[in-house]
Amino acid sequence: MTPSTSASVRRVLVVDDEPAVARAFRKILERLDFEVLLANDLQSASQRVMNGGVSVVVCDIGLPGGSGVEVLRMVKAYDLDIPVILVTGNPTIQTAIEAVELGAHQYLEKPVTMDALQKSVERAFTLGQLARLKRDALHICAQPGSGPSDMSSLSRTFERALGGMRMVFQPIIDLRRRSIAGYEALLRSREPEMSSPADVLSAAERLGRQAELGQRVRALVSEAIPIAPRDDMLMFINLHTAELLDPFLYSQDAPLSCFAKRIVLEITERASLDSVGDAKDRVRSLRGMGYRLALDDLGAGYAGLNSFSVLEPEIVKLDMSLVRNVHRDPMKYRLIESMMDLCRSLTIEVVAEGIETPEELDAIRTLGCDYGQGYCLARPSPDFEIPSLTWGR
Repeated sequence: MTPSTSASVRRVLVVDDEPAVARAFRKILERLDFEVLLANDLQSASQRVMNGGVSVVVCDIGLPGGSGVEVLRMVKAYDLDIPVILVTGNPTIQTAIEAVELGAHQYLEKPVTMDALQKSVERAFTLGQLARLKRDALHICAQPGSGPSDMSSLSRTFERALGGMRMVFQPIIDLRRRSIAGYEALLRSREPEMSSPADVLSAAERLGRQAELGQRVRALVSEAIPIAPRDDMLMFINLHTAELLDPFLYSQDAPLSCFAKRIVLEITERASLDSVGDAKDRVRSLRGMGYRLALDDLGAGYAGLNSFSVLEPEIVKLDMSLVRNVHRDPMKYRLIESMMDLCRSLTIEVVAEGIETPEELDAIRTLGCDYGQGYCLARPSPDFEIPSLTWGR
């Protein structure tokens, strides 16, 4: 069982901007004992899906504010096991190809008969149930000792962690000017069964709820920004690659949109961008809103050069695994030196993460890193700590 559905819920989301069509579909499906939710655009569809409980999505291709293919992408980013039926009155080869590539369950042409709609939705619902049961069975087999309620229990724990989550802020230091350039927002959990940030992030990935977690983080950060020490300070916020598929990220109504020029979105190199086929376009949209992009954890993942090409980041953050003991590891020193040369040639600024000792700090400064972050400089705090920057004097 997943957070988005349960075996007993027969709930269909119909996405169509023509009220008469939406009402007709609802009437047909309610005869089959389906509960029917309605949405008329990409954003309202996204919110319905993120609220959970949707078993099947029936979506028109032509929508205001984004096509049905975008709805398909969003649903698959949230939960691969929710079947999506695309409907169109103007079929094209291109949209059919996209639908197949992205995993649409079926592609129906208007006018859709009552019989065709009923059969398609019933079959989609059954296949969705089977897919979820298979996934849960594989998960149970892979984890000895876990029972059938494992995913349900994980979902409840995640809900509690989400509700009790808070943010702390770690200073990012301008190493040349000895001043605070900004803060990184880091999540903290009050839930005893999911106490570490890594546990929360792992649960979000297992449950397919990365977008929901990201929305919660950004809402909390938006509440904290007005009390930051200075209006010109940057706020660094982590963004999972799956969140690039969340339509709400691009909405002018999103809580961070009014602070966009102060926000640096950190996209980790630990997760591949390959799953986001139009990542460059999405990155361009975020920049158009005023956001800056950072490539996070460089040196820890597997797609570094490709990520440089796709993101064209203003900032790169070196992973702490490279920084650790750099003062006595010639290979790490040379690797960072090479990365610094590359970033300078591309006019990209560099942050060294995880600086824990004065010796590491000295080496990082010698290498010419623009910014530093780590316990040697300042610890995370809920109160925007202003550290004394007296090192090296």
